Amino acid sequence: MITVELSVAAQSITLPTQADFSRWINTIDWVPHTNNTPIISLYLVDELESAKLNHDWRKKEGATNILSFPSHLTESNPIFLLGDLAICAPLVQLEADAQQKELQQHWAHLTIHGTLHLLGYDHIEEKEAHEMETIEIKMMKKLGYPNPYKPLFT
Repeated sequence: MITVELSVAAQSITLPTQADFSRWINTIDWVPHTNNTPIISLYLVDELESAKLNHDWRKKEGATNILSFPSHLTESNPIFLLGDLAICAPLVQLEADAQQKELQQHWAHLTIHGTLHLLGYDHIEEKEAHEMETIEIKMMKKLGYPNPYKPLFT
């Protein structure tokens, strides 16, 4: 089981609970190669903080929905930090509305997506994207949510 440490810097927004994030993250079929409890630090931010992080770490302008910062600590440390996730709460709401998705569903999807990045998955190459999306779809189904990549309109 992965421990989730939650910090909230976003204001006036309905946010999932730490238990929600923990449930979503621990839906992922992953077995750590350590006896230490893996930890993910989750930081819920506003658009200003997201834009700053995106600029500082990716050299890209503007806020983004989620940023993943994998840890490079060794597994022999007493604390096994998988990494940090910064999720822009206002963008999650805007995207859910624009995509006509249930808010909790979108939160779950982005959380799973970011966690997979911390576990080494990526979507730059088409083959990698297919593998990552397949896992996301499976985990969302396990949680009772629909395929997050299914087009809204056909």
